[in-house]
Amino acid sequence: MAQTLYLHSKNPQPERVDTVVGALRGGAVLLYPTDTVWAIGCDLNSKSAIERVRRLKRLANDKPLTFLCPSLSNIAAYANVSDQAYRLMRHLIPGPFTFLLPATKLVPRLVLNPKRKTTGIRVPDHILCQALLAGLGNPLISTSAHLGDGSEPELEVELFEGLDRLVDVIVRTEETSPDTSVSSAHVSTVIDLTADEPVIVRQGLGWEQATSFLK
Repeated sequence: MAQTLYLHSKNPQPERVDTVVGALRGGAVLLYPTDTVWAIGCDLNSKSAIERVRRLKRLANDKPLTFLCPSLSNIAAYANVSDQAYRLMRHLIPGPFTFLLPATKLVPRLVLNPKRKTTGIRVPDHILCQALLAGLGNPLISTSAHLGDGSEPELEVELFEGLDRLVDVIVRTEETSPDTSVSSAHVSTVIDLTADEPVIVRQGLGWEQATSFLK
């Protein structure tokens, strides 16, 4: 069974953040809340944990995994950011936006789209996520907790029960409740920044805001 830790959403307890970070550094797979959907994640530098995440999500090796960075300046270490992409991103970060970008050599092959050498990166507007990133010192894998097996949970309690034996740590806050609905409608907006012109490839939270900057 997974270890469940309750952290305050606005002022996460440092000792509990340290516990989660220690588990991540040890190769743990995490279920945690973000500013979009519930996510499954792990340390970007843990090959074994990334392999587990792929198995959980039933993802082929050519499907890239999104990861979280704490800031735009941090993104530049993991992706090649053009001047045009930078101008757009600085208006939208932090927030519910995933940016598809050409990856640098710091991004593990297990995370990339192997043919395009691209990756998806987000900077979350979420205090808990930022606390975990600060403690870990590395990007954090962030993929939807929906497993795509045809039996998607409708309530948070069903999500916890379904993943309890599949992940190592479940992070909850006072804002989460077992009878709260779990919706996949709160996904991030995905913006492809790999070509000359930015393209919204998935409309999610904040897509109207993104569209206004693209015009």
